[in-house]
Amino acid sequence: MAVPVYVPRVNNNDDQVKLLELRVAVGNRVAAAQVIASVETDKAVVEVEAPVDGYVLAVRGEVDTTLQVGGVLVWLGASADEAAPADASRTGVTAGLHTPTAKALALLREYGLGVADVAASGDRLSADDVRRHATANGLVPAAAPASAIAGMAAEAEIRPEVEGVLRPLLNHERGMLHTVTWHRDVAVPGYLELAYDHSAWEQVAAAFGRQHSLLLNPLLPLMAWRLVELATQTARYNATLVGEQRHEYQQVNLGFTVQAGEVLYLAVVRNAEALGEIGFVNSLIDAQRRAASHSLTPQELRGATIGFSSMSRWKVMRHVPILAPHTGLMVAHTVGENGQGVLGATYDHRVLHGGEVATLLRKLAAPKVRG
Repeated sequence: MAVPVYVPRVNNNDDQVKLLELRVAVGNRVAAAQVIASVETDKAVVEVEAPVDGYVLAVRGEVDTTLQVGGVLVWLGASADEAAPADASRTGVTAGLHTPTAKALALLREYGLGVADVAASGDRLSADDVRRHATANGLVPAAAPASAIAGMAAEAEIRPEVEGVLRPLLNHERGMLHTVTWHRDVAVPGYLELAYDHSAWEQVAAAFGRQHSLLLNPLLPLMAWRLVELATQTARYNATLVGEQRHEYQQVNLGFTVQAGEVLYLAVVRNAEALGEIGFVNSLIDAQRRAASHSLTPQELRGATIGFSSMSRWKVMRHVPILAPHTGLMVAHTVGENGQGVLGATYDHRVLHGGEVATLLRKLAAPKVRG
């Protein structure tokens, strides 16, 4: 059976990448882990490796064209004469004037359509273009009422009455748009907060820093580690909703917000619970450093299952963060100008209720007693 090699996500905020180099052609034999291509965004270049041994059956991109993250770049097969899936070229590569947006690409796959099947109303193929085509051709699922489709289309057509200039969003701005849209359209967010004794955590962090000869203050990484422990102990905190079932993650991937210039990253420490306290603290500090230089790896920019965000450096009194997609909880931390510590939490009310979140915040506010 043919094996796809997908276009990787280089940055959590980038839905498209440029194919910089292609090292294989149809018919070539490749080995697992062999570099077959490289892609780039405005911040990084990443090599694409073959996941298995095999023969190149098809290549779905050309050098210097734009590819959609998650699309198929190359198909590999066990033999050179194996046929590549016929529909791979229809939704895998995006290039030219009618490149689909990320949501349009997902809808194309849902309806079994290709880019060439749908007329674009602008320079890019939008989700509304796909919905209109699906409606006109009777492809809308029964569960999606026509009124909902019409409402989405109407929303997309709203324009301000004051004239202005339309400018495309930067990659990280578009990524934030997608996150906020998920927060608005999918999650049912709630928020609560409580004050806590910040000095207790400061004392613990200072002692920990001296013990391990750390150059940077480990206070926030230690608080994030405590959140990891609590999420490990109570699976509901580390969960999301799939249909009418709670999806409890089997590992804790801690997403931590890092402001690097004008870019806001959600740096992800994967399998955090397996690292141990000092291992996690060192990993998070290292991720913060590399986020500041825009050098995080793709693995460190996706897959968060729970989040931690701090605005203590800005001395604000209230911080209400946006939930990352497919998470049920984002803890907010700040310390105001008066030195008062505040812990808050944005949570998906479909997954958690306020009492559960309040219990977590109380536990997080009190550092563990150390021997």
